[in-house]
Amino acid sequence: MKKLYRSNTQRMIAGVLGGLAEYFNIDATILRLVFVVLLFMSAFTFALVYLVAIFIIPNEREIH
Repeated sequence: MKKLYRSNTQRMIAGVLGGLAEYFNIDATILRLVFVVLLFMSAFTFALVYLVAIFIIPNEREIH
């Protein structure tokens, strides 16, 4: 079973979008562009969703 984590490798701000991109197996850049467009369309809603996701989605564990 796949688990959703905030990415350590695809991290720009907090790794939320990078983690989502890894989970859905899509390019993180595309997901970031879609997020920016949605952010400009309704700034408060998507900014709030992103902030909540930072606290809900755990960090990816480093594997050594």
